[in-house]
Amino acid sequence: MTSASQDLRNHLDRDDAVELLRSAIGHQSITGNEAGFVAYLAEQMTRRGLSDVSVTEFEPGRTNVCGTLRGKGNGPRLLFVGHTDTVHVEGWSEHWAGDIRENPFGAPIIDGEIWGRGAGDLKAGICASLSAMSLLQEAGISLGGDVDFAFVGDEESGQPGSGISAGVKAHVARIAKGELPRPDFVIYTEPTRLSVYTAQMGFFIADITITGKSAYFGVPELGHDALKASHKIMSALWAHSDEIAGRAEHDLLGKGFLLITTLNGGGFIAVPEKCTLSLIRKLLPGENLDTAAAELEATIRGAVDDPAISIDIAYSAARDHRVGGTAAEVDRTLPAVEALCAAVAEAMPGRGVVEGAPFWSEGPFFNGQLNIPAVYCAPGDIRNCHTFEERVSVEEYLNGVVAFADFMTRFCGVAKE
Repeated sequence: MTSASQDLRNHLDRDDAVELLRSAIGHQSITGNEAGFVAYLAEQMTRRGLSDVSVTEFEPGRTNVCGTLRGKGNGPRLLFVGHTDTVHVEGWSEHWAGDIRENPFGAPIIDGEIWGRGAGDLKAGICASLSAMSLLQEAGISLGGDVDFAFVGDEESGQPGSGISAGVKAHVARIAKGELPRPDFVIYTEPTRLSVYTAQMGFFIADITITGKSAYFGVPELGHDALKASHKIMSALWAHSDEIAGRAEHDLLGKGFLLITTLNGGGFIAVPEKCTLSLIRKLLPGENLDTAAAELEATIRGAVDDPAISIDIAYSAARDHRVGGTAAEVDRTLPAVEALCAAVAEAMPGRGVVEGAPFWSEGPFFNGQLNIPAVYCAPGDIRNCHTFEERVSVEEYLNGVVAFADFMTRFCGVAKE
């Protein structure tokens, strides 16, 4: 460990950092209900000395918050961004009935881990970035460049009428218009176990409705079987997935593919008139969403030769693209990426490794639409997020605080007194 990293660790207020995260978990913010947590963050950001803390609506009653740690004006600008909303807690209390974890927002510490909805996804990342800023102040360190913090709503899917990245769209639009300063590098605080994710998959979700004509079972020749057509479509889709997987393999993300996730249909002692399928398609960097969607549609429609069968295809998860989310990759040899990896490795040996994100999140709004390099890095393990097991290691979280503070000094520079 370098002397700079050790000095930061010596100034770390562990209790304050842990309490910030536990209180953050205690402010429930299921998608659509982010405002209470945003108000808490705004209060904390102001109390911790950020400038220009502002809360703005991106939809009626739904808010983003942003603020700035002012440097001396002679260094590059860094942005930490994360989503304030979490997935639902349905079934959590029943699953943990009678246990200390029964309250999904109680944030108990058990065997060195903080439990609760949002612990990893991604309140640990938000709180680590704010605690890192406080750590610099405790250590008496002033930066050369500014550090912005932006916490946005509406990232998670699952709640009706939401989950379309409305919050980050509004924030990025403000940067594009010049209402907010343009950062030089972005860390999106999705949970990575303190790896640095420089690449991420793209995706789209397709909902397919197959409609034929019902007929009494005794005279099936009068009908047009939607279930039989669905079988042909699924067979063609599985073959298409195999073809996709054979095209290329990314060293961080693996292969592209599609996965059929649901099938519903059938008739009551009759030829089935309607069936529905849903699928998700994984894309690699360099794959075009429009091209992939066109290939999918051709595969589906080409599988059915009965003109009486109608097929409707809808895309239900538009993000930075009309049908889904774009795959993205940042040059892993960028000095900022290498500095972040080094800062994390100093804080927690064995971490800070470059990896690929096994998810899609909102980085492409920055590295795609604004051409600003954006990576994912934060404490927390995506494998337990969205489950009844969501939790984050206290030590990993605190090491993340030290790593973020160290990286701020490396990227923004330390101001000369």
